[in-house]
Amino acid sequence: MTFNRNRNAERESSEFEEKMLFVNRTAKTYQGGRRFRFAALVILGDRNGRVGMGIGKAKEVPVAIEKAKAVARKNMIQVPVENGTIPHDIVGVNGTAQVLLKPAGPGTGVIAGTVPRSIAELAGITNMLSKELGSRNKTNVAYAVFDGLKNLRTAKQVRALRGSLSGHAGQVAGSGAGVVAAPAAAPAAPEATP
Repeated sequence: MTFNRNRNAERESSEFEEKMLFVNRTAKTYQGGRRFRFAALVILGDRNGRVGMGIGKAKEVPVAIEKAKAVARKNMIQVPVENGTIPHDIVGVNGTAQVLLKPAGPGTGVIAGTVPRSIAELAGITNMLSKELGSRNKTNVAYAVFDGLKNLRTAKQVRALRGSLSGHAGQVAGSGAGVVAAPAAAPAAPEATP
């Protein structure tokens, strides 16, 4: 059973490219000496709009990386990529880290720091401008970039959303016509009392 499960995991991971952004080492002092633990930040992507990020912690680096990959696989997001760039400007926020993402014309390339560049390339974005604002902590910047990418909308999605909202607004206005007329009559009543 475990052999088949590993084979499926290998097949799943083969469709995604992976990039390890950093490994952080922490130490705790015990009576016999120090014990180290490691945290790995890994990005997975198929260069076709799907990208995921994960952090794994363990007593050994390879185990931490495997855990991070499993988390990244679970947290995949779909990024709308149009002509190799993002549809509009957006600012992703996580804590004190803010990342400005801007679309760019063909041939510009990805002009960004290490973390936004890695995420953009694995998402399939080939032209983009980015600026890290506030905290430069790699973990927070990565979360901020994902926040920005999650909130991107194409023109088609916005049109569909506005169409559904205007339909609801029309229904609400039509159904509450009597309710709307009542407040108009209310101001006239105080003038008549004196």
